[in-house]
Amino acid sequence: MASLLGTVVATLEARRATEMAGLISRHGGVPYSAPALKESPLGNQDEVAHFIERLIQEPVDILVCLTGVGTRALLEAAQALERLEAVLNALARMTVVARGPKPVRVLKEYDVRIDLVPPEPNTSHELLEMLRPLGLRGKLIALQHYGEPNVFLRDALSELGASVLEVSLYRWELPADQQPLWQLLEDLQRGAIGVVAATSKSQVHHLFGLARERGLDAALRDALNGEVVVAAVGPVTAQAWREWSVTVDVMPEHPHMGHLVMAIAEHLEQRAAQSVSSEVGVTSEL
Repeated sequence: MASLLGTVVATLEARRATEMAGLISRHGGVPYSAPALKESPLGNQDEVAHFIERLIQEPVDILVCLTGVGTRALLEAAQALERLEAVLNALARMTVVARGPKPVRVLKEYDVRIDLVPPEPNTSHELLEMLRPLGLRGKLIALQHYGEPNVFLRDALSELGASVLEVSLYRWELPADQQPLWQLLEDLQRGAIGVVAATSKSQVHHLFGLARERGLDAALRDALNGEVVVAAVGPVTAQAWREWSVTVDVMPEHPHMGHLVMAIAEHLEQRAAQSVSSEVGVTSEL
């Protein structure tokens, strides 16, 4: 098993921070948690209730579930409204699409048949390419957003001739306790962090947004483009780093936390081996 070689690995994960820390420890690293995200429920109960009733009453052709958190919130809202059975019956009549493993797990808990799951890395692009051959013109598609509206997907579905029924059940915000993030910014400046790993684009944008508040965004960028290893769980997160002009050093083939930690460890081992090789070469020349 590849080792993190005692490196301090800072993660921006919140909901699965404990799991991430465990993975880092098991691979021989030092976990450093600085959550950059929290999921806050929206106070839009009437909108959610209206969405649920339309799922039940209208001839919806396709339901697209983008996140596990949102899928669970939707089904729990239906249960609170005493409409869960009606929703499950409606889902049995339509094509159910889960963007990735997290909504898949939730849907299986409710015994919902899952018809389509896009291939990895499970981004909106793979999802759209999977839906395109279905012939979407004139179809009614129900779209469960994540912490912010997926404008790209909504507009692309509309351009393909579909009508989109959409709902957001939560938003992504900065955590109430931002001290760990401020401490991370300070520790990056003094070279105490070996790796910074992000598992969503919003984590990256929140980190830089916070740094910008105090004029530290340029210093943060310089630190990350220095000796620090920057990791992204998948291409969407990697693109977020690049939008802030940060070079991404590690991105696993499969967009999962376990694969991310393993990829970081392999990168660190390879870098250490190269360093030893360079030193041997210099000694030989002498």
